[in-house]
Amino acid sequence: MIRFSLKCNKNHSFESWFQSSEAYEKLAAAGLLSCVECGDGQIVKSLMAPKVSTSKAKAETSLTTPMSDAEKALAKLKTEIEANSEYVGMNFAIEARAMHDGEQPARSIYGEAKPEEAKALIEDGIRVAPLPFMPTRQIN
Repeated sequence: MIRFSLKCNKNHSFESWFQSSEAYEKLAAAGLLSCVECGDGQIVKSLMAPKVSTSKAKAETSLTTPMSDAEKALAKLKTEIEANSEYVGMNFAIEARAMHDGEQPARSIYGEAKPEEAKALIEDGIRVAPLPFMPTRQIN
């Protein structure tokens, strides 16, 4: 795997991982790359310095550490939802419907639902919203 710094014609910078340099070249030649901010399809590699790190720096960074302001905001939102809501896993649609129908007391929940289950909830007037992240699965 190799990570490249990329930019679009509107000068938005972002990074992406590729299987190899050749894989990047193939995707770029086929026009299959786009800017994560504006969707522009004219992407080029930008200047990038090699990352030299100490063992301390390695311990402080990871692929899950938020880097941009948007990633930090999503991380904060995820933390707040997980701290203030009950994770109901794949029972989300059942639990949401039971609360809507008055069979269970209302409470803040989050979990997972199949697309057809989420669509049925919305069609039935049950207020739900997709989360912009994957929930941390809690295992007993």
